[in-house]
Amino acid sequence: MNTHPIKLVVLVCEAALEKPLCADVKRLGARGYTVVDARGAGRRGERDGSWDEDRSIRMEVLCDAPTADAILNHVQAAYFRNYAMTVYTADIGVLRPEKFGPS
Repeated sequence: MNTHPIKLVVLVCEAALEKPLCADVKRLGARGYTVVDARGAGRRGERDGSWDEDRSIRMEVLCDAPTADAILNHVQAAYFRNYAMTVYTADIGVLRPEKFGPS
């Protein structure tokens, strides 16, 4: 099976950032994203989502490398200082690469 290289950008953060992040990634060139509720624990304690201010999300964006770089640079500058956020990328392969190019 022939897959095509693309970037996966994953952002795990406070649920309060969902709307602005959705707008940001679209504005920065992503065609779409997936958002799901997330729970977990780390250095700063446990986030079990039992109350609204304790909810977290996981956003996944499949995009080309320039769009991934734009997203990473933006979230680092705009959110890292004031919000709990973990961000990582991976090189993956997809079928139907035309779905994930710049908008």
